[in-house]
Amino acid sequence: MKSHLIFLAIFIHQLLNPKVSAQVGDNLEHEILSKHLLPEGDVLSLSYYEKSCPNVEAIIHKKVNAWIEKDYTLAASLIRLHFHDCAIRGCGASILLNYEGSERGASSSKSLRGFEVIDDIKAEVEKACPHTVSSTDILTTAARDATLKQQYAGDEKNGQPFFTCLLPRVLVPETELDQRRTRTATATRTPATRGEDSSNFPVTRGTGSAASRRGAIPATSSGTAAAVLSLFSGAHTIGRSTCSSIQERLYNYKGTGKPDPTIHAGYFYFLKRKCRWASEYVDLDGTTPKTFDSAYYTNLQKKMGLLFTDQLLYSDSRTAPIVTALATQPWLFYRQFAVSMVNLGKTQILTGSDEGEIRTNCNFVNH
Repeated sequence: MKSHLIFLAIFIHQLLNPKVSAQVGDNLEHEILSKHLLPEGDVLSLSYYEKSCPNVEAIIHKKVNAWIEKDYTLAASLIRLHFHDCAIRGCGASILLNYEGSERGASSSKSLRGFEVIDDIKAEVEKACPHTVSSTDILTTAARDATLKQQYAGDEKNGQPFFTCLLPRVLVPETELDQRRTRTATATRTPATRGEDSSNFPVTRGTGSAASRRGAIPATSSGTAAAVLSLFSGAHTIGRSTCSSIQERLYNYKGTGKPDPTIHAGYFYFLKRKCRWASEYVDLDGTTPKTFDSAYYTNLQKKMGLLFTDQLLYSDSRTAPIVTALATQPWLFYRQFAVSMVNLGKTQILTGSDEGEIRTNCNFVNH
């Protein structure tokens, strides 16, 4: 919790001080990272598998790249899978457990994808290092590498994505064990989206008129909550949604029988051509759908947010300045998204043998 608050403080400070130089930001963040990223007492180790499974990162990296080369939408799916695992009961690969009554079988988990990628990686890792690497660490590392695969190339002006600076020293803490049980009821508490494809990152709920009545951000949300929501929503820079999610925006906005007037005209006609059937898919990012970059935020400024809850980030006075900051300073998005994912990966981790185990098969507990 301490490190989480520290990173939020850095994020808000940078948002309020956009002219802070990248060099100063680098020095500050490296100092904070070295002192506060890992829990006190070295509960987690960044080099835990260095001797026991030295090739694990190479195996995961190669497998993730191969799968995404065949289907680029899997990148967003793996990130979403990691989010679903960590968001409620903490990171323990419980979302991977596959038996009757597990959270994987819940209605809110039906659109999740990428399980076959994790299974493929686990099988290869078990061959190289039997009963050594947890499914939790594999899933976390796969989500990291999926992001890297689709990352923005960067340049001297905008700076490299912060993921590059962190790897492999910081981004993925190791030695997290796997949970031994899971429940369907647990999955119902995950903040999943409605009607969206498995590639979508679950940040907000609902679209269309229902979402507009309650808003994407609760009225009581704090500034830090708004910042976190805006930041995690940036994962919509990759992935897809079903066209059913935007039917109300295109044809019956707030029950008027007319389209949402806030949609950019050119984008509106594109969506009408693309979404002739509700079962079709459409990219969440209409400009660079295969690249993990900050274009998601510039799209919002152009009224080209696909989902109503996306576009609301720019029309809501609490989040509009954050959207502007992230759109105009790509390096800020890269760095703070990385930091947020690090903190997400540390949620209620299991490190003792009495707390969890290292599954030999990610789908089942050991017998």
